[in-house]
Amino acid sequence: MHAALRENLYLVKEHVGLFKAANNFDIFDPASGRKVLECREPNLGFFTKLLRFTDYKRMTPFDVRITTPEGRKVLTVKRGVSLFLSKVEVLDETDRVIGLFKQKFFSIGGAFDVFDAHEKLLCTLVGKWTSWEFKFKAGERELASVTKKWSGLGKELFTTADTYMLSIDRSVAADDKVRQLIMAAVMCIDMVLKE
Repeated sequence: MHAALRENLYLVKEHVGLFKAANNFDIFDPASGRKVLECREPNLGFFTKLLRFTDYKRMTPFDVRITTPEGRKVLTVKRGVSLFLSKVEVLDETDRVIGLFKQKFFSIGGAFDVFDAHEKLLCTLVGKWTSWEFKFKAGERELASVTKKWSGLGKELFTTADTYMLSIDRSVAADDKVRQLIMAAVMCIDMVLKE
């Protein structure tokens, strides 16, 4: 696991764009302001780009790469075409499947289960229907939370860019593999639950 995934706080900034098909984020250490990771969707096909501007964008496939600013691969988050419920694969830097997400049927605020590579349930991502807040819970224990930070009316009205704060609980060990899955899940919340 890459050292950048051992922190407890991350500021995730989506790239600003009026007409953008790809999902691109920069991930910062909020204490230093230093960019620690980049999230890009480099291999977006022509038809997928077209469908991203329609009501079918939630069904489109994605192949998101999380890398260091220098370009070293850290994680890959992939989904094929999704007709009803999403199933998303997470791969490590060697392209080995380390986990997956399965969208839950009938969840008011949006939810999906987070599994390891052997489909053992690790936690559940649960959203609130009243706001853009998500929690990763293993039973009653909260592992992490994601909140949307408001960044000004003008930016919110005229662009599709968002800013999120990911907070991983201190009780989650720095070398716990669930950290990889939490980071991967944050990169696809919009594409699976909110778009």
